[in-house]
Amino acid sequence: MDIEKILVVGAGLMGSGIAQVAAQSGYHVILNDTKREFVDRGLNNIIKQLDSQVKKEKITPIDRDATIGRIQQSANLEDGRDANFVIEAVFEDLETKKGIYRKLDSVCRKGVIFASNTSSIPITTLASGTSRPENFIGLHFFSPVPVMRLVEIIRGLKTSGETVEITEKIAARMKKESVRVKDVPGFLVNRVNAAFRAEVYQCLLEGVASLEDIDKAIKLGLNHPMGPFELGDFVGLEIGLSVFKTLYDGYKDPKFRPALILEKLVQSGDLGKKTGKGWYDYSSGERKPRTDIVF
Repeated sequence: MDIEKILVVGAGLMGSGIAQVAAQSGYHVILNDTKREFVDRGLNNIIKQLDSQVKKEKITPIDRDATIGRIQQSANLEDGRDANFVIEAVFEDLETKKGIYRKLDSVCRKGVIFASNTSSIPITTLASGTSRPENFIGLHFFSPVPVMRLVEIIRGLKTSGETVEITEKIAARMKKESVRVKDVPGFLVNRVNAAFRAEVYQCLLEGVASLEDIDKAIKLGLNHPMGPFELGDFVGLEIGLSVFKTLYDGYKDPKFRPALILEKLVQSGDLGKKTGKGWYDYSSGERKPRTDIVF
């Protein structure tokens, strides 16, 4: 099967990043979200990223314009009727995703592959709500998508070998390195990373070091590009909390129990950089320590 047009459902941080790398790889992309303003915001993020690449002389202005020209904006899933591959990248909520797949199942032709960018929800669970479990697969990108080279490819219980092979070819065309992972809660990287972050939160709770010094130590001592709190703010605290909940529900292991402070931040609406506050304060336009709460 030749894949030429990809429907990306969800125009947020992950979805816009996926749409960008797909379009830069020569695919025609339909970037979809529930409202046109969300799609416009996603496209603007893509344009900013491409402009940055032009400025750094990684691509030419012609490349940038060609990439943008391959992206179609959409606020209606019906626009994906002629797509021959779907990548879902919406909020990490099971019922939200299942509702979208019910709609896609009636819109997309038989044989079209559904790939979920879920970071922790079992693929078999998502696939069971569709009429095409053999054409359902996990394709988990990492943030920021244009920079991170890895994708996890997760095979559900009924995913066909052909679906796996087609998905791996798409990932390779997007210049991503792929690893095959079993369909377990959290898959591989997020399962390991959640255990790491749980220990980080415990260190903060015990007062082993300040939040800022923990981030500094992890970056300089383990050579991580971002500290765990800085990264959590970049991705969105609600996403990290959702991963912990999925892992805890799946394994019943106390180490995956969501940290109370993380839950409180999400409940208060402090989700990270996008809301102006998370672990850090971004309200001034710069990342600064928070002075309104004590960790």
